[in-house]
Amino acid sequence: MSMFRRLVELPHLMPLRRIAKDYPWIHTGLGLVGNASFFIGSIFFLFTGLKLAGTWLFILGSLGMLIDTLGEALLRLEGFADIAEG
Repeated sequence: MSMFRRLVELPHLMPLRRIAKDYPWIHTGLGLVGNASFFIGSIFFLFTGLKLAGTWLFILGSLGMLIDTLGEALLRLEGFADIAEG
């Protein structure tokens, strides 16, 4: 069994892998929401009264983008494991 396959098939990653594979629109949607949150948060920073809301939008946006990236990484690792095993 290849190193990639062992990494992808870790028991605690199985539910995440299943979600990322079966519902790719979820992590893509979270990435889009994250990007939109960053953009809106940037605009909010231009106004003194909206800086706190802008900060929270940045935090939520980074979380959405992190989830998107993790889902994409799991799918790519699984693809690399399939290629490595031939």
